[in-house]
Amino acid sequence: MTSKVIITCAITGAIHTPSMSPHLPITPDQIIDEAVAAIEAGAAILHLHARDPETGKPDQTSEGFARFLPRLKQRCGAVINLTTGGSPYMKVEERVQPAARFKPEVASLNMGSINFGLFQLLDRYNDFKFEWERQHLEATRDLVFRNSFKDIEYILETCYGSDTRFEFECYDIGHLYNLAHFLDCGLVRPPLFVQSVFGILGGIGTHPEDVMQMKRTADRLFGAQYRWSVLGAGSAQMRIAAMAAAMGGHVRVGLEDSLWSGRGRLARSNAEQVTLARKIIEGLGLEVASADEARDMLALKGAARVAF
Repeated sequence: MTSKVIITCAITGAIHTPSMSPHLPITPDQIIDEAVAAIEAGAAILHLHARDPETGKPDQTSEGFARFLPRLKQRCGAVINLTTGGSPYMKVEERVQPAARFKPEVASLNMGSINFGLFQLLDRYNDFKFEWERQHLEATRDLVFRNSFKDIEYILETCYGSDTRFEFECYDIGHLYNLAHFLDCGLVRPPLFVQSVFGILGGIGTHPEDVMQMKRTADRLFGAQYRWSVLGAGSAQMRIAAMAAAMGGHVRVGLEDSLWSGRGRLARSNAEQVTLARKIIEGLGLEVASADEARDMLALKGAARVAF
């Protein structure tokens, strides 16, 4: 167990839509401002997606990321983590483009295919600003988020020469075994940064036993070769963060994963959620890790070697 806890902040993502919260960052300027404020609040790693600045629709083009990455790097020294998940509707060749071009210190990598249900959110919202939002949610009734072994190998091989390391997103127990397979094959190397994802319809749930089972399985498969982090979707965000921090893990928060900062209360910023997570961590007698401390723990290459 370490006394330093890494907070990752996932700034905007591709799940929530603009009509769900007026505080969801959409434009490049909003993403930059939210990211800088999250770092100032205590985050060490920024997990980033891009969006169309007019409609808020997920944008996985390199040009979409180029609108904010260079300016963001000038304003903070955070560890930058670029998504290769993109949106569940995208093909792997599209999803890997930003990581291939910009060669970040970290990229996310989903470790298996799952049903990815967002359609239940339609019961909570009556009006949408943009036509794509309702379609985006409804179509997940018949959506499999494809992350085949071939897809995973493609992303690993595409990023292999840049020394980008990965946030391995594991939505269920089987995803840990998939990661163990790639470790056995020598296609990934320790220390593994394992992000356990709880609360997506189609993946593992948010019960404390689910959290414990993820941790027990990862301990058995990887021993001292991994660093464990968690994210809880929606209302489970802070509860699961607290459990993980108390168990020696790291945490991820941000408006990608939850729009809330309490029961019935929308988070006004990503920094608000980082502040809540920091209070939990420090209340346990622990400290939040700086960006450079996170680099040491995860054996990252350093900001000087990224391509933006």
